[in-house]
Amino acid sequence: MTQNIVIIPEKLNHERLDKGLAELLGMTRSGIQTLLKDDAILVNGEKTKANYKCKTGDEITYIVREPEELDILAEDIPLDIYYEDKDVLVVNKPQGMVVHPSAGHTSGTLVNALLFHCDDLSGINGKIRPGIVHRIDKDTSGLLMVAKNDKAHESLAEQLYDKTSDREYIALVHGVIKHQKGTIDAPIGRSKEDRQKMGIVNDGKESRTHFEVLERFKGYTLIKCRLETGRTHQIRVHMKYIGHPLAGDPKYGLKNTIKGEGQFLHASELGFTHPTTQERMKFEAPLPANFQEALENLRE
Repeated sequence: MTQNIVIIPEKLNHERLDKGLAELLGMTRSGIQTLLKDDAILVNGEKTKANYKCKTGDEITYIVREPEELDILAEDIPLDIYYEDKDVLVVNKPQGMVVHPSAGHTSGTLVNALLFHCDDLSGINGKIRPGIVHRIDKDTSGLLMVAKNDKAHESLAEQLYDKTSDREYIALVHGVIKHQKGTIDAPIGRSKEDRQKMGIVNDGKESRTHFEVLERFKGYTLIKCRLETGRTHQIRVHMKYIGHPLAGDPKYGLKNTIKGEGQFLHASELGFTHPTTQERMKFEAPLPANFQEALENLRE
């Protein structure tokens, strides 16, 4: 376990302790309340309650217990592999598959499948996320690059950071977008209203999404999105921000939407420079069947 200290800033003066710390530490209020119940949070060296009113300059000592290492098992789950060599692997993840294990998803993940398929995966992200350089949401389908050794991992991660890799998505959104092209430049961070969501916040991280209209329907628009940055839920948050939330999105979308197994979002194109050969590589994955079926129904 790790002991940390933070000081309450002026902006949180008179705020409830659980709410203020949730914002300050990027945690949920329920998570803060659990730490308080376990006496893992002290205010100026003393125990207190969640409804304590913060004062500017209060010294908060909190203990974060290290998460338990999960026993990750290799599972014989079919993979749609687009490319593989001794350094990298490109896989087309189906909608509904979680990328890496967590407390609520210890099996059936992409990592479980990769461990069965590969003997060699990068260890940079640890036991829970071996080989995982970037991720896409459970209910988003499409292409992911996986590193099979640490050298490859460092190269691919650097390309993501330097914005030299290419990631394009196909999305179906509510409403008819009038402009043919556009760029959404709005900072994304943890939502102030709901800590389970991301949102557009002034102190969020720089986030840019470029989009282009592919096809218009009655009440919907099919678009291609290119990510310049890679924030959590970036396309989902940005499209909601401009008034065109993703169809089928249970977290950021509309209740009256197209039926599906989640948001209609597909990572269709992936490009990067090979870590060893320096060859520029590009891959494309067609829309999954349920996405294609939804579009055909809209065209009728």
